[in-house]
Amino acid sequence: MHIPDNYLSPSTCATFGIVMLPVWKRASMKVKNEITRQKMPLLGVAAAFSFLVMMFNVPLPGGTTGHAIGGALIAVLLGPYSAVFAVTIALAIQALFFGDGGILALGVNCFNMAFIMPFTAFYLFKLIKRLFKNNNGEYIGAFLGGYISVNIAALFAAIEFGVQPLLFKDISGLPLYSPYGLAVSIPAMMIPHLLIVGILEGIITVGAYSYIKKASPEVLYQGKISKIKYLYIIIGILILATPIGLLAKGTAWGEWGAEEISNLVGFVPKGMEEGFQFNSPIPDYSFGFLKEYLGYILSAIIGVTIILIIFKVLGKINLKRNIK
Repeated sequence: MHIPDNYLSPSTCATFGIVMLPVWKRASMKVKNEITRQKMPLLGVAAAFSFLVMMFNVPLPGGTTGHAIGGALIAVLLGPYSAVFAVTIALAIQALFFGDGGILALGVNCFNMAFIMPFTAFYLFKLIKRLFKNNNGEYIGAFLGGYISVNIAALFAAIEFGVQPLLFKDISGLPLYSPYGLAVSIPAMMIPHLLIVGILEGIITVGAYSYIKKASPEVLYQGKISKIKYLYIIIGILILATPIGLLAKGTAWGEWGAEEISNLVGFVPKGMEEGFQFNSPIPDYSFGFLKEYLGYILSAIIGVTIILIIFKVLGKINLKRNIK
């Protein structure tokens, strides 16, 4: 679901970036006012969790791959604005350092995965808890929140892909950007998300929610945790397990390179061929001098370290503001 650069027109990317500006502003204000220095490491762990979960690719029908996001879990545990903030940081690190998702398309990707998904999950969870006033209601809400929210995010991505050939064509009538219309993009995105990715997201959400409720219920009721070191251990385990994501071969739908696009449709749209190019320092989570699985682990360590440093710094900035 990480839309690369040049699959969407610059005007599309700019529009979604503008839409996200007030969302990011509101999220930053919420985090500044509601997330104390003691709670900030928890938000950092949440962002690191999202970053790592997105590295675990699973095979999908048609030879493509997909992944969970973790945005539903963060929204259920810490609220939708905290999820906006955490997932945005994770997506930005992926785009800037690892070339996973476009730089120009960052606003679009954040709209889908860091805005639509968390808010959908949060309010579904709240609604189902009200309908089923028992523990089962919480677990049903967590699962459905994860399942439905990732599918809604996928639907938005499918529409964003699908409208490109309708709106942007060259003088010969060929698409300038994504060459697949809505009749192709919607089923191509939705079928695997409805059948596999949504279930995976739901299981991760309800599983992690259930574990945290039993092991550290203060996260749910006070929004803080006294045993943060145990969450760091889980993050460490996930880092070591990330090479499992390499077992799924193939490229996620809509994330092909120019050569793959040419093989699929017989030409490369001009907007994609001549568009913005950004060379990330660690493309595809790999290092030329390391075996693939070691490069994946090292990339996970680097990404998580950057995220935790960011939230450590933000915690200190927030403390200084509170003192003043």
